[in-house]
Amino acid sequence: MENLILFGMPTGSEWIIILVIVLLLFGGKKIPELMKGLGKGVKMFKDGVNEAKAEIDDAAKELEKKDAEEKKTEK
Repeated sequence: MENLILFGMPTGSEWIIILVIVLLLFGGKKIPELMKGLGKGVKMFKDGVNEAKAEIDDAAKELEKKDAEEKKTEK
């Protein structure tokens, strides 16, 4: 399975070609701006994932609390 995942990944020389094409398309002055925007996007995505995890954990704790209360009332 790992071979299938790695099969589509670019190798070292392919990365160099990709970087040269990006440099030609956007120019040296735009690349820092693009990377800054990309970094902000990744940070926002990570924050959203962490927020979703926190909400799921809170909901699980609330359900556990309700289950514990129901067990107490059954006794």
